[in-house]
Amino acid sequence: MFGYIQPERPHMFVKDEMLYKALYCGMCKSIKQGSGQMARTALTYDMAFVSALVHNLKNVDVVVKKRRCALHPLKRRYMALPDDTSVLLGCINTALAYYKLLDDKSDGDKKGLFAFLYKSGYKKTVKKHPVAARIISDQLAAQSALENEGCAVIDAACEPTARMMEKLSEYILGDKSDSHTCGLFYDIGKWIYLADALDDYDKDVKKGRYNVLYNAFKSRTKAQAVEQNEEEINFIFNALFADMRMHLANVKFHFNHDLTDNIILLGIPAKTRSLVYGRCGQGKKEEQYEQTQS
Repeated sequence: MFGYIQPERPHMFVKDEMLYKALYCGMCKSIKQGSGQMARTALTYDMAFVSALVHNLKNVDVVVKKRRCALHPLKRRYMALPDDTSVLLGCINTALAYYKLLDDKSDGDKKGLFAFLYKSGYKKTVKKHPVAARIISDQLAAQSALENEGCAVIDAACEPTARMMEKLSEYILGDKSDSHTCGLFYDIGKWIYLADALDDYDKDVKKGRYNVLYNAFKSRTKAQAVEQNEEEINFIFNALFADMRMHLANVKFHFNHDLTDNIILLGIPAKTRSLVYGRCGQGKKEEQYEQTQS
């Protein structure tokens, strides 16, 4: 995962902030249990969100207790205790981090040198969850093939990552999976790929690396791409958000879902605006929008 999935904190309830942090700390413990100590360094808030969503959809209650950790040895913190679901998610997180760093290495990025840190954890994932490991390896191989071909069709380039998330959701949720849960995870996977392309646009162009948005728009900078193709970019993301809302309205939740609603309905669009326009530009666009509505 990439760390793009974040809540809109000004609109979070205190209870959801506490749960979010507890899930994050709990995922750290779960990664250690399933993949080993070093794999904990790959943790992002993305997986805390997935943990909240999956536990709710599976009707598996999260048990939160006060515990100490290595980073905070003097003061106990609330954390979700590891369970089968969170340990599985921790294994998937490790596999995704390992492949991300291998991809960085193939791109000549120095960060790729750290892939060895997660090799042992990845092997544990293959042993414990071979189906999940195969889904990840197959879909990322398809992703790599499209990128090596220089694919310039945005929807086509997103497809392997979207399918990977869809298939992983089927594996994780089991009999709780249906067309709407799969569709929601598909949309999230597609959004993550596009968010990463936006975030890396200028860096990829500078270093001559593949970026589907550059291949599609041929603008030398992200700012130029947005200026020249703003309507198309907004259409792509607004269509994706509409699809997320449709699937979200039709999935069956077993517990309160304020936290995941905040992230999907508010956090993801807010992060998108920030990636498209930047913080200053984002404020300008929101002001322009308010003026058109008055």
